[in-house]
Amino acid sequence: MIARLCGRLVEKQPNRVIVDVQGVGYDVQVPLSTFYGLGEPGGDVVFRVHTHVREDTLALFGFATLLELKLFEQLIGITGIGPRLALAVLSGIESADLVRAVRQGDVVRLTGIPGVGKKTAERIGLELKDRLPATLDLERDGPDIDVGETDMRGDLLSALLNLGYHRPLAERAVDAALAAGDGAFEQTLRRALKELAR
Repeated sequence: MIARLCGRLVEKQPNRVIVDVQGVGYDVQVPLSTFYGLGEPGGDVVFRVHTHVREDTLALFGFATLLELKLFEQLIGITGIGPRLALAVLSGIESADLVRAVRQGDVVRLTGIPGVGKKTAERIGLELKDRLPATLDLERDGPDIDVGETDMRGDLLSALLNLGYHRPLAERAVDAALAAGDGAFEQTLRRALKELAR
């Protein structure tokens, strides 16, 4: 199972790219959001990859960010939505806007995506709403985001909120503690508490 590709961009089209990894060319399908962030052929690229396997097909879907990958995998888990439609959804709306539309139950916004009718939009809104993590942080999403860091941020935030701190203060303290360096949960929580004590 291929989960990540690092290599040289050989060729790019709006829906697919070819990446050379040590002499092997990988054909990777990408959403427009990822395509727009690519440089010119010859440059280095890194993709988070979903390997889709069926009896007659093995296809690679590449994404610039962890959020795009997670949303793609959640979308293809919905009955009636295959990889191509999931890619079309991510090409027709920014990832952060998709999350907001789902959380707000904005069917009109979802039907504005090319290829998505009212029934599909309702299904996406209904089924994705329960699957999106409550701690999903849209502003921190980017090519370098790490799953462990996202999980730790959510856990730290939850711990501080349970201790009675207000969310804005807790978020600032957690961000400062994470920026101060790597560490275990306990060490990072101590740093966040020190930030709050200032």
